Amino acid sequence: MLVKTFGSAVSGIEAYTVTIEVSVTQGMKFFLVGLPDNAVKESQQRIETAIKGNGWQWPGKKIVINMAPADIRKEGSAYDLPLAVGILAASEQIPFDNLPHYIIMGELSLDGSLCPIKGALPIALKAKEDGYDGIIVPMMNAREAAIVDGLKVYGANSLNEVVRFFKDGEGLTQVYVDTAQEFMRSNTSVDFDFSEVKGQEGVKRALEIAAAGGHNILLIGAPGSGKSMMAKRVSSILPPLTVEEALETTKIHSVAGKVASDTSLITRRPFRSPHHTISDVALVGGGTYPQPGEISLSHNGVLFLDELPEFKRSVLEVMRQPLEDRTISISRSRFTVDYPASFMLVASMNPCPCGYYGHPEKSCVCPPGAVRKYMGRISGPLLDRIDLHVQVVPVPFSKMAEQPTGESSLKIRERVVAARNIQNERYKDIAGVHSNSQMTPKLLEKYASPDEAGRKMLKMAMEKLGLSARAYDRILRVSRTIADLDGEVNVLSKHIAEAIQYRTLDRDTWGVC
Repeated sequence: MLVKTFGSAVSGIEAYTVTIEVSVTQGMKFFLVGLPDNAVKESQQRIETAIKGNGWQWPGKKIVINMAPADIRKEGSAYDLPLAVGILAASEQIPFDNLPHYIIMGELSLDGSLCPIKGALPIALKAKEDGYDGIIVPMMNAREAAIVDGLKVYGANSLNEVVRFFKDGEGLTQVYVDTAQEFMRSNTSVDFDFSEVKGQEGVKRALEIAAAGGHNILLIGAPGSGKSMMAKRVSSILPPLTVEEALETTKIHSVAGKVASDTSLITRRPFRSPHHTISDVALVGGGTYPQPGEISLSHNGVLFLDELPEFKRSVLEVMRQPLEDRTISISRSRFTVDYPASFMLVASMNPCPCGYYGHPEKSCVCPPGAVRKYMGRISGPLLDRIDLHVQVVPVPFSKMAEQPTGESSLKIRERVVAARNIQNERYKDIAGVHSNSQMTPKLLEKYASPDEAGRKMLKMAMEKLGLSARAYDRILRVSRTIADLDGEVNVLSKHIAEAIQYRTLDRDTWGVC
């Protein structure tokens, strides 16, 4: 007898439907075709043991299973459940009338219980797009899939529950998620708040500007000056995720298997902080079976690189293209996978090997030229993609107890959101531009051209401070964001003046001992 069940496969962050054809006829042996990988081929032992262990009969006949489309490789153990259900239906142990209405996915344990899978959200979105009535996934993935409106989502704990559902219409309960309530719960609270940071008002102002314009920022300061502490709080002042951004972010984390079982939708902007020993592939994504890297897991959020010069040069260089294009393409001989990678880069570093160059109280003990050599670990093209370079001076211990409580993240976020709303309106008809950090030279000329006083100030700064040519466009971009925060239509000289101070590393005097 021939029966069809339906599963799904994930490529990048998108899914496509896999038709599983199961034929049980006279004869012997088990055949599994359709370009399965080793994990799928090994499913026979898991399925047979689970079926027998739960009181069902393994057909003593010839079993042929085809996974279509047969020219696309099927990977992973998530096909165990649809294969097992197909075998039971083809051997006439359960009815098959309702099988065409559902996408079924799940990994089987030997005792018949179900293990979680990756990519439940994109699979559910594809099931709705293709017109299926519902989807059956392990209970640990049910909340994640249930955020898709208009699709029945059933969470199962075991093979027996799924069999009872198709045989008697019971055994599974539909899972519901209130997406609006999930958003409300997370958007009114933060884990790390800027009110906890004593002093450093100038650095907090720079981080507010970076968040308002989507600018990349580099914090330079001595050990213990608060660089990491403030960086961890940047995501708390970014605008709340929209529904579309939350769905896209959750899809990426779903494909990577990083959505917790009690989480349905990622409603807070991601904050990723990889260690400096990370490899190229782990940062940008890839591998034999491509998976999203840290830059994609940071999509719509913050990627924090602590101690930037300590990262391998090759690791930093592979970020150059994603920082510009906001997407990463992983190419293999048979296929290419695209992952989104629109993130805000926040980096920190010591100013020199000993860490105390420019410290107000401690002396730098590095030999002549060491500071420039240390900075040389970061290439010019990468620095060119970082709009703000901010020097962080430690707060003296004697003043820390005197500092009043700082402004809360939610208060700062209100100003950031207001500035982003101005930018959304300004660039609403321009494809690929959503914030000031993405402005082209043509847009800079149109929207960020300073007044006469600002132009003279910028010329004087370029000449007297020895600012590099690449600093010119960056200063204009940041000036436009400062003007948006002030609610000004035009870029004024005061905005130019503030932006100039955020180009520390472009000055000829930096690193001269």
